[in-house]
Amino acid sequence: MKRAYCLLSAGLLLGVSSVAQADSTTDRAHGLLTGGQGRAAFELLEPLESERAGDENYDFLLGLAALEIGQNTRAVFALERVLAVNPGNLRARAEIGRAYLALGEVETARQEFENVRKQGVPADVSLTLDRYIAAARRVEDRSKPSLNGFLEAQIGYDTNVNVGPNKNSVVIPGLSATPAILSPDSKANRDGFGSLAGGVGGRLPLSENLALLAGVNGTTRVNQHKEQFDIANYDANAGLVFTSGQHVATLMAQYGGVNVDDRKYRSVGGLTGQWQYNIDARNQFSTFVQYGKLNYEREKVRDADRWVAGAAYAYLWRNAAVLFGSLYGVGERADADIARYLGFNGLGIRLGGKANLSEKTTLFGGASFEYRRHLETDPSFLVTRTDQQYGLVAGTTYAFAREWTLTPQISLTANRSNTALNEYHRAIVSLAIRREF
Repeated sequence: MKRAYCLLSAGLLLGVSSVAQADSTTDRAHGLLTGGQGRAAFELLEPLESERAGDENYDFLLGLAALEIGQNTRAVFALERVLAVNPGNLRARAEIGRAYLALGEVETARQEFENVRKQGVPADVSLTLDRYIAAARRVEDRSKPSLNGFLEAQIGYDTNVNVGPNKNSVVIPGLSATPAILSPDSKANRDGFGSLAGGVGGRLPLSENLALLAGVNGTTRVNQHKEQFDIANYDANAGLVFTSGQHVATLMAQYGGVNVDDRKYRSVGGLTGQWQYNIDARNQFSTFVQYGKLNYEREKVRDADRWVAGAAYAYLWRNAAVLFGSLYGVGERADADIARYLGFNGLGIRLGGKANLSEKTTLFGGASFEYRRHLETDPSFLVTRTDQQYGLVAGTTYAFAREWTLTPQISLTANRSNTALNEYHRAIVSLAIRREF
């Protein structure tokens, strides 16, 4: 969508005329906007509004800068002055539609987008307007109960289906100085796999600012040969989301479980809270905290409380490329005193992004790192366990039909540890087809 939006921008911005020295300010503002510096452009233009209001070039740039930093009402005022002077300015009409949409005036926004589309714009721009119109309809639907879901099928190859060490033997100092030979099921196992996933979620508005959210999801994965490591998981959640201006607060209760080889392995129940602040049209900040109670069906000694808390930031470029990152702390505390060595404190960081290669193709990727230090000496390895886990993921999503996507992906994980049984590496290559409804 932003790619075509840029096509709209390019021709119309380049077509803006200058009036000698008097327009040196707007020339500079134009350069700032082209460079993605909306706030600097607004701070340059805003003090001149009383003397330059009514100048089509100035008003258009002021409106665009205001829209970039989330000053949507100011954007509407400036762009209305543009349209009063030149009703045929398609770019101004499209931008005022965006401003109305941000202000919640959905019907007016949709009318402006449809008016622009009727003018015989290029195909790429028409696709962008279709997406804006669809976005307006989605916002309008937020005042009504909604239900959505997905189905996904995936095939792939996993070099470590059981997340075991990539070696045949390890030395366990607490037991013997002689290397212990690992059983076939204890060391890393390679295999092909297939999986099915699905989910459904709903939204029920309770008031203008408050809505009830609920959903269920499930996945089952079957290995080609290593059936003993077949896995299934499920998750259910329900909670509230409160929206006020640029602030969005969410509180969700969650319950989920994991089955291995058709036997219950682990369940977790807990709460997640998040506060999101939409700084402007391109910047978003959020903080989050999560608590989970882990219960292991066959290893009760591993039952534990888990906490995660952190902050995240996302930035959107003009071409719809998105960069995001998060920093978080994590900790687990075992219920049983004899298992305190299983508890740990940790710190993690995640970075990622996505970019549109075309109207139908999106490239995505990410990297992660997590450091964990356990609380007490491991009785088997006679050291305090530490781990450094690294992760990489890359792929592309191709929208080959309405609501259908095809996603090839590769995921790499490496865990470095001072306890040999917990050191491993893993690679997963997969291809997924997904239908949303």
